[in-house]
Amino acid sequence: MFRHNRADQEFREAQRAGQAGLTMHTEWPQPDAPSPVAAPAPAAPAGATVVPDFLPPEFRAPCRQDVSGFMMRWDLPLVIDGEVHACHCGAYRNWIVFNMRDDSVWLRCEAGHEAEETRLDTAWYNRNSGPVDHFHPTLEDGLRHLGH
Repeated sequence: MFRHNRADQEFREAQRAGQAGLTMHTEWPQPDAPSPVAAPAPAAPAGATVVPDFLPPEFRAPCRQDVSGFMMRWDLPLVIDGEVHACHCGAYRNWIVFNMRDDSVWLRCEAGHEAEETRLDTAWYNRNSGPVDHFHPTLEDGLRHLGH
């Protein structure tokens, strides 16, 4: 019991000493130091062109706001809330899953029927999708790439 109290007391004393040291430094006057002067930038040679630090637009990957949405294949039966999800045409596998810019998730069967699935969200899509491997200018190009 006494050893525990002694350790607590030593810890509190160390805290007080540290706090006193911090407050002592805030009370010292600031030294009169000249403000730092930026060194002049070295002049570029006459024939050299200045290259910007960022990538040109054709090398930048689009961000989430630049694309209409993401899509992935889902070949297995899609189980949502313990039930196998099926389209009204009877299809229950080989889905294309769309994650739109507004965070809605849409499903498309092989027959081309599309429906919003409110039980799925962007977090589900991100957990189950892989990295983006292609960007497509049109929906048809993306569907062709995924085999639909």
